[in-house]
Amino acid sequence: MSEQGWRKFLDADGVDDWVVLHGGAAAVFRVSSLVGAARLAEAVAGLWEVEPDILMTVASDRLTVRITRDVWQLEPRHIEVARAVSAIALTHGATPDRSAVQEVQLAIAAQPDEIDVGFWRTILGYVPIADDNAVDPLGHGSTVWMQELKSTRPLRHAMHLDVSVAREHAEHRLAAAVAAGGRIVDDSEAPRWWILADRAGNRVCIAAWPDGVPPPDQKQASSG
Repeated sequence: MSEQGWRKFLDADGVDDWVVLHGGAAAVFRVSSLVGAARLAEAVAGLWEVEPDILMTVASDRLTVRITRDVWQLEPRHIEVARAVSAIALTHGATPDRSAVQEVQLAIAAQPDEIDVGFWRTILGYVPIADDNAVDPLGHGSTVWMQELKSTRPLRHAMHLDVSVAREHAEHRLAAAVAAGGRIVDDSEAPRWWILADRAGNRVCIAAWPDGVPPPDQKQASSG
């Protein structure tokens, strides 16, 4: 697993409906009814005999499709999967809505010798996708990620939330959060992510990562 899969996905043509989040590539297709969402899900499911990683959530006004459960699982072949899903959605009259795509992740920080991902998997009934995380097998709950702290760093804010959204909607979400009473704690990594806090000091990251990561050549040019 490496950056190559998600970087190729971000650079590909024909995947404008899709947002690359912490959990991989996802898309929301708006429909007019629950029946319409179910029919679209059935059509998507019939595109392949075996595509075990796809997760679909049917609602009365939308179908959400996640190609993988972890960004590091994205592979070049998933580009064709995304294109095929978008094509079948178009034939069903569904409308892609990037603004509705998001993922909420719970980050639990610990020193290297105190990381206890097994406890969190057991207590939540979650399953592993990678060595440092746990996911809801039903696809409903937030992913839990074990954030390893440097041994020299004191432990502060042992838990926080990561809210991953499309790159073009991150600043809108940021402004809305500030208007709702939040404050920006750290924007040194913007526009990839911002750290905010509520009035009590509880922290949350708004992340356009990796969806908003610039291509390597663009990054080098901007820093040169």
